[in-house]
Amino acid sequence: MAHDPGGRAVLPDVDGVVERDGVALAYEVYGSDHRTTVLLLPTWSIIPSRHWRAQIGHLARHHRVVTFDGRGSGRSGRPVGAAAYTDAEYAADAIAVLDATGTGAAVLVGLSCGATWAVHVAARSPERALGVFAIGPACALGVPDPERERYVWDTRLDTREGWAAYNRYAWTEGGYDDFLAFFFARMFPEPHSTKQIEDGIAWARDVAPETLVDTTAARLGCDGTEVQPLEPLCRLLRCPVTVVHGVQDRIRTWRVGERLAELTGGSLVLLEGSGHGPHARDPVRVNLLLDEFVARVAPPPPRRTTWTRAAHRGPRALYLSSPIGLGHARRDVAIAAELRDRHPGLAIDWLAQHPVTSVLADAGERVHPASAQLANESGHVEAEAGEHDLHAFSAIRRMDEILVSNFMVFADLVREEHYDLVVADEAWDVDHFLHDNPELKRFRFAWLTDFVGWLPMPEGGAREAALTADLNAEMLEQRERHRWVRDRSVFVGNPADVVDAEFGPGLPRIRDWTAAEFDFAGYVTGFDPARLGGTEELRAELGAAPGQPLCLVTVGGSGVGGSLLRRVLDAVPLARRLLPELRVAVVTGPRIDPRSLPELPGVRTVGYLPELHRYLAACDVAVVQGGLTTCMELTALNKPFVYVPLRRHFEQNLHVRRRLEQYGAGRCLPYEEAADPDALAAALVGELGRDVRYRPVETDGAARAAALLAELL
Repeated sequence: MAHDPGGRAVLPDVDGVVERDGVALAYEVYGSDHRTTVLLLPTWSIIPSRHWRAQIGHLARHHRVVTFDGRGSGRSGRPVGAAAYTDAEYAADAIAVLDATGTGAAVLVGLSCGATWAVHVAARSPERALGVFAIGPACALGVPDPERERYVWDTRLDTREGWAAYNRYAWTEGGYDDFLAFFFARMFPEPHSTKQIEDGIAWARDVAPETLVDTTAARLGCDGTEVQPLEPLCRLLRCPVTVVHGVQDRIRTWRVGERLAELTGGSLVLLEGSGHGPHARDPVRVNLLLDEFVARVAPPPPRRTTWTRAAHRGPRALYLSSPIGLGHARRDVAIAAELRDRHPGLAIDWLAQHPVTSVLADAGERVHPASAQLANESGHVEAEAGEHDLHAFSAIRRMDEILVSNFMVFADLVREEHYDLVVADEAWDVDHFLHDNPELKRFRFAWLTDFVGWLPMPEGGAREAALTADLNAEMLEQRERHRWVRDRSVFVGNPADVVDAEFGPGLPRIRDWTAAEFDFAGYVTGFDPARLGGTEELRAELGAAPGQPLCLVTVGGSGVGGSLLRRVLDAVPLARRLLPELRVAVVTGPRIDPRSLPELPGVRTVGYLPELHRYLAACDVAVVQGGLTTCMELTALNKPFVYVPLRRHFEQNLHVRRRLEQYGAGRCLPYEEAADPDALAAALVGELGRDVRYRPVETDGAARAAALLAELL
């Protein structure tokens, strides 16, 4: 089965197969209503077309995009013999895909070997090429490369160290995995490239070593094949050419890119510090270079724009609120209201997606139209979840394609419109890629979060510990290198709420580093418990008569909590046997259909409740997931509650639990116990009778956070 590197930012409009000379070529078409087509060519068959995953989402918003798996990779055919894998065959495949997709001419984009095939197409069929954009070209142009010249591909060797691993006999006689580890480490020499290396190795394991031998023999002119000289073809190109090459490319020296640009009369862009796969490791920069190139070779149609003189501009802010749960949205609306009190003329736009948009709509906030272009983060998280099980760190790590695409939506927006302040509440993509591309910052930038530090779950072992430490180290280095990118870092909580653990071996302690780097706003509930009223009416709305104890069950804003809701419903008959007068209200939230749950006596099921905290105030006990917002709202309301953290969810099990322990709040029940109806029923009824005295939660957190942000306007 083909490796899945994570959630897709966009799905193809067309998914087809064309056959040429008996070889099936699987292609995809995105954004079919745009006038300019960008053809993302395949590269060496060691990886499929999914290696373009960081480009497709962005390009497809502006252009028609066509990709296809090259012969020998992905879903395309795997003919036998080197003669099937010559440069001429790949170039003919590209023409066949253009024909099959009804494409007259396209911008040809090629990585490594794909640059050679782009040259073949543009030279032999110039009417099909609007331009050639070559990344890390691996073209046979006679450029000396002393390190690469050390390998001996077609002779048995007594070692597999270094380039000796690049050997046909090593691949077919047990050394394939060793070669993959060597090759992809060289392809991505940049620090913190664990995800790109991991994806490359996994993709390559879908390709038989014998197939890779055939593709390489053809490229090197072995097994009866001949390599056509490329220099004469380069001199035939008449379309615009841009070559992008990493200076630290350890697969092909950047001098190859320099020579290709010279022969074609093209432009050369050198990326200092980048390796052979900058489109994956530095996707924002490559995407922006692609934008410039496509606009040059195929200018967009005229459009109308408006510029406002600075003297006529009122203050504007762009607010980004994480869609993974609804807690961010509720606190952000409260902060925004306080911020307007301090700056009455402030206009706030929101870049957000469902389910956050539900909260914003109820609050009368303006959601920017660009929000419709965001890829679905909540959907990805739900797809990663099992039965009350979400490996949160892995889910975020595998969301990299979506995060790149969504950052590009943000980058397009702030390039087109002026904002004085950008507030990012756990918008991980914006914080990460702004630090990687600090030249894009044109505004004051504030970062909000309620936890700091990626932490491994014990069952993840040494590998997960190493990966979380690596991601933490990258963040620490970003902050040390470009401290000015964040104008303010705000922790939604207090210093004691921060876990007292290391970021990783040899790295600082999280609590100490956070105390030095962040301002603390205290927790933001957005309400004052003393001012909440109307509880009897709400209790009646949820099916509880006066004197009847009411249990409220809720699992947050995503669809991950469906399993817990069903487990609670399994326990309700037992709980009502212990306490017959008990009434239960189940709140499914915006992403779970209430009709999907069974109907039971004494139970009322409702969907999304915009002001959930008011219903929490009306209940006598609650059963919830381990999300921070609902747990802290129950803490502020001094309500007894049982919380069941998602399995393998490091934030709920480590960060949230640490904070609740500070307040002496809630009873943590592992899902293994909650899955036992008797245990869950006993815990629910036991909490109902408990007199709680939690540490008070501040009621001015939104005002304190707004005061910190107001200083930036």
